[in-house]
Amino acid sequence: MTSSFQFFTFPLCILLILHSSTTSTTLSQPTATAPPPTGPTNITKILEKASQYTVLLRLFRMTQLGDQINTQLNNSDQGITLFAPTDNAFSALKPGLLNSLSDQQKVELVQFHVVPMFLSTSQFQTVSNPLRTQAGDTTPYTFPLNITTNGNQVNISTGVVNATVANSIYTDGSLAVYQVDTVLLPMRMFGPPAPAPVPVPAKKSKKTNAGDDSPAADDGRVSADVSSGVGLNQNLLGFIVGPAVIVMSCL
Repeated sequence: MTSSFQFFTFPLCILLILHSSTTSTTLSQPTATAPPPTGPTNITKILEKASQYTVLLRLFRMTQLGDQINTQLNNSDQGITLFAPTDNAFSALKPGLLNSLSDQQKVELVQFHVVPMFLSTSQFQTVSNPLRTQAGDTTPYTFPLNITTNGNQVNISTGVVNATVANSIYTDGSLAVYQVDTVLLPMRMFGPPAPAPVPVPAKKSKKTNAGDDSPAADDGRVSADVSSGVGLNQNLLGFIVGPAVIVMSCL
């Protein structure tokens, strides 16, 4: 009985071993996953996901610059860099400041936070100042933006305020979004007025013929005029006196 039981038990153990080996092999194979859906980059969705950017998003909608940035991102190879002020940064502004701006000024304010090229954190070390933004002009008293670094700290100066890049929110090689702790205020809108240009003194005109305008020439003309006038008066006197003498002699 014992030998018979062992005879049947041995094949059963082999079958169990083979079954467990097959099962473990099947479970160890990786399962295929569908790739995440890809689509055009959307700056609005990125800021919404990051939260604490409700004021900036409202300005994007009011000025329609959010749509313009998305179009530029998906139709240009240069990329975009956005310095995104948080809601706390906007709340630190003077009360009513944003409402006092015209529609054009609101557009320029948002554009001043957008650089029309991709800047990685390492590129801040070598960027050329002043940095051109979507607002355009970088001359003094307009829209200059200067970036300096101190170790890993990135500082931004507008001539009106100084800001610090607090965090990197998003980067994909085409779009870089950096959190800043201060709203970037451009010189053209919030800085002192540009000094009035210094008037250029008028240049004295050069005389073409010094002889014609010399005092001597003027004196000559006056003398000629006087002498001719004297001769005329003498002839007129002779014309009057002559007949008078004749009349007196007849009397």
